[in-house]
Amino acid sequence: MDLPVEEWQSHVHRRWLQLPPSVQGAFSTGALHEIILHCSALLQPDDEVFLQRLAEGYSVEKDPDACLFYKEEGNKAFQKKAYEAAAILYSKGTSHARPNTEEMSLCLANRSAAFFHLAQYETCLEDIGRAQTHGYPEQLQPKLMLREAECLVALGRQQEASLAIHVLEQTMAAQQARTGAPHLQALQRRLRHLKTRAQEDKGPAEAHPITLACASKEVNLSAKNTQIPSASSSVSLCSDPSRGRYLIATKDVLPGELLVKEEAFVSVLNPGETQWLWPGPEARKDSRATPGDLHCHRCLRHTVATIPCQGCSYAKYCSQQCLQLAWEHYHRTECSLGGTLLTLGLFCHVALRTVLLAGFEVVSKLVKSFQGTVNSEAIPVPEGQPPVEKPNTQPIVGEKDQDGAGSRSPIPGCDRDGSYQSAYYALFHLLSHTEDHSPEHKFLCGLSIVALCKKLGAAYWPSPLRPQGPSEQEAALPTELAPGPSIWAVAMLRHVLQLHCNAQGVTALQKAGPHECRMDVATRKQKLRSQYFFDCCCQACQDEEAHRASPTPKQGGFRCPTCKAVLQGEDVLCCSSGACMALVSRAHLMGQLQDLQQRVEATLELIRDGKAAQAVQLLSGCQQEAKNFVTPEHMLMGEIEDHLAQAYASLGDWPKSAAHLRKSLQVVEAQHGPASVEIGHELFKLAQALFNGFAITEALSVIEKAEKVLSIHYNPENEQVQELQQMKACLQELLGLPAGPMASGPAHSVHT
Repeated sequence: MDLPVEEWQSHVHRRWLQLPPSVQGAFSTGALHEIILHCSALLQPDDEVFLQRLAEGYSVEKDPDACLFYKEEGNKAFQKKAYEAAAILYSKGTSHARPNTEEMSLCLANRSAAFFHLAQYETCLEDIGRAQTHGYPEQLQPKLMLREAECLVALGRQQEASLAIHVLEQTMAAQQARTGAPHLQALQRRLRHLKTRAQEDKGPAEAHPITLACASKEVNLSAKNTQIPSASSSVSLCSDPSRGRYLIATKDVLPGELLVKEEAFVSVLNPGETQWLWPGPEARKDSRATPGDLHCHRCLRHTVATIPCQGCSYAKYCSQQCLQLAWEHYHRTECSLGGTLLTLGLFCHVALRTVLLAGFEVVSKLVKSFQGTVNSEAIPVPEGQPPVEKPNTQPIVGEKDQDGAGSRSPIPGCDRDGSYQSAYYALFHLLSHTEDHSPEHKFLCGLSIVALCKKLGAAYWPSPLRPQGPSEQEAALPTELAPGPSIWAVAMLRHVLQLHCNAQGVTALQKAGPHECRMDVATRKQKLRSQYFFDCCCQACQDEEAHRASPTPKQGGFRCPTCKAVLQGEDVLCCSSGACMALVSRAHLMGQLQDLQQRVEATLELIRDGKAAQAVQLLSGCQQEAKNFVTPEHMLMGEIEDHLAQAYASLGDWPKSAAHLRKSLQVVEAQHGPASVEIGHELFKLAQALFNGFAITEALSVIEKAEKVLSIHYNPENEQVQELQQMKACLQELLGLPAGPMASGPAHSVHT
């Protein structure tokens, strides 16, 4: 995903092995512009042919057969009343349909029907308008017009509905007079029912829930930073040559406190392990939903009602505005390169989009300031392109020198007054760690960038000064506005290397949140060193290293089979008690632990099968066995308590369920801390048990704690947060207290 596909990596690896040692050595010490020069000279026609063949396998061209396939699959889902799945499939069909064709209009009309059944009336109306714009067949217009009138009635827009009904009646009368139109009889019955409904005027209908767009509650900084407008006053910006820019806390930071709120300069939707990364035409006929099917490719907003690019089948948007802005700023260049960009990986794609957004003048100024003056020696460029001057052999200016003229700002990427601004200038000055990347990795990145720039040179150089739409003729820019491949390539190579350390992945938060307990300190340090070229010396890591040497590790340990004291050691563990000489093999204890874990997990199947009483007996036996060789803080002890809680909940014994959840909470808090997402989930389950057991006072207290913790990790629309609010409102109503904003909900049961 981040790097090129394996076939291209293997090809470049073979090329690397063929290079003489002297050439390989040049990639160890060469500056970025020197690496680009070497790669420009080393790129062979065979490399370009191979890359083109790979790109054709990941084609993003529109495919009429794929459009028909997705429309038919959508019809099947619609017939099964799987309306959201049908809408997604119809959207996939629109991506392969040409604009202003019957295929496009039919996919949009069918999608509008799916949204109508989901009670998403506004979205349905939008799709009806789009279907008509793309040439929906005249003989089918009454069906679409009736759906439009039904939406307007459901939305309570009576005046518009009356006009729509009047136009529909005229259209149906004209068709009936012309053809007899027996197919209109069913529509006429629906129309009579609709007119009756419109006269009753019951007001807007309630929409059914469907995640068309996730609009999270706006969260703002409590107190802004004078040095960093996008940061809280709780942090300060610092810099040093080895780490670049970094933030330090200037005061205690509360869990969930917003520290930085900054819009990304550039973002690219990660295709993930989707059909786009499987070569061949059959990959375009996968009915599964992918991230690219459910998110806008510009603003990344979640949406099902996507608007496809008119030129390719890959890019999709949440609105016409996003489509147009993307086209003007970068997609008119990327559109024909979709297969190549998918082949070369996400980092190359982000690097290209970054320089397109920044613009040639800004990119050129910064690259030249780092390279120094240039001489007149030309770099080999694609045929038909103007010659580009080769930089001289002066060393690249250090990161502390901002403009190449000797003036020094206090922090790289900041203004002369020391304030940070979210702009390309700040992005460009992120550390690239050129000297830390392996020579072969720099060869892979450099050759990929040069190959991409050569494909760009074969078309035209984009300019943000000249907006154009998809239907306009692509014309080459004047020579004075055209950036040379060396400028683009050096900047893009810099960004690819920066992304290794500075890319921020935005993902859906899973049940298991990020936490240091899932990665021991040695593994964390190794990962930091390999990805960020950074040795962590923070107090937390130092404390954990010291804690590892203690007899009882934080995650719990093993107990002596003789005296029950804590065991310590590596392969062979000895008792920490001076009076006991017991020795136990770690391998033996691990085998015992794994066997017990399997038996504990097997009880969940019994609970699902309605055999909760049998599960309680087995879990109680496992608990006694575990006490003999693991410490009370061990995660297995918490899992047993959690499973016992679920078993008793299935039996309707809420007090016992709550009692075991309290014990599970102690283990989870010791493992992950009082503000972790894990403790939030466990508090949520305890709140459910107390609610169902009518332990009103304690339930309200636990609900408040659970809501506070989960709100740190999730937005207000989270299902667990909303269910907690429903329970709280219900209990407050029972006590005669003022109700909260949520209405009382149905009975709840404990989930694990």
